[in-house]
Amino acid sequence: MNELTTTLKAAGLVAILRGLHPSEAQGVGEALYASGFRSLEVPLNSPEPLNSIEILRGALPEDAVVGAGTVLTVDQVRSCHEAGSQIIVSPNTNVRVIQETVALGMDSFPGAATPSNAFDAIEAGAKNVKIFPAEQVGLAGFKAWTAVIPSGIGLIPVGGINEENMAQWLEAGATGFGIGSSLYKSGRSLEDLKTRAGNLVSAYQTIHEMRKSA
Repeated sequence: MNELTTTLKAAGLVAILRGLHPSEAQGVGEALYASGFRSLEVPLNSPEPLNSIEILRGALPEDAVVGAGTVLTVDQVRSCHEAGSQIIVSPNTNVRVIQETVALGMDSFPGAATPSNAFDAIEAGAKNVKIFPAEQVGLAGFKAWTAVIPSGIGLIPVGGINEENMAQWLEAGATGFGIGSSLYKSGRSLEDLKTRAGNLVSAYQTIHEMRKSA
C-alpha cells in the first residue's frame, strides 16, 4: 500500500467537488481541510477542472490528496497527472485507464457496479474500488461482495451516503466514502460547506470510536 492510499484510507472521506470553479477552489479546499477532509476530487465535467486541481494542489498541505474524477480516457489520465492529480477516479471499469494511472504512479479508483467489474479492476492494478452507484448495489449486495473481494482492497461506496447511513455501510465492510452533493454544490456558501463537512467528519469519527469500543 503506497503513501497516498494510506492517507486516503486514514481520512476515510473523499469530497467530490462536481461543478467547482477555479475561483472557488482555494476557499473550498481550505474550508474542507480545516473541517477534517484530506481527500478532494474534482470531476472532469466541472468548469476548468485541471486548473482547479492545480490550485488545490498548490494551496493545500502535503498530507492532502487531490485528484480527478469522471476520468474516462488514457489521454485524460495523462492530462490530470500533468496538472498534479494524485488519484484518478472513474465511474466505470476501464482497464486501460487503470493501467495508465498505475503506470504514472497515481492511485486508481475505478467505478464498479458488479463483482465482475471489481475483479477486472483489481486484475488491472487497482487497489481500491469505487462502489457506484451505491444505492443500486445496496447494502445486501455489498455484503455479498465483501465475501469474495480480497481483504486488502479498499471499497468506497459513492452515491447517497450521509451521516445517517454511514454506520451500516462501514459495518458491511466499506473502507471509506465518496461524498458529493450532500456536501458540496457550486455556489454553496463556505459556512454551509464547513458545517456540512464538520458534521460528516464528526459522524465518521464517532462511528469508528464506537466500533473500536464495542
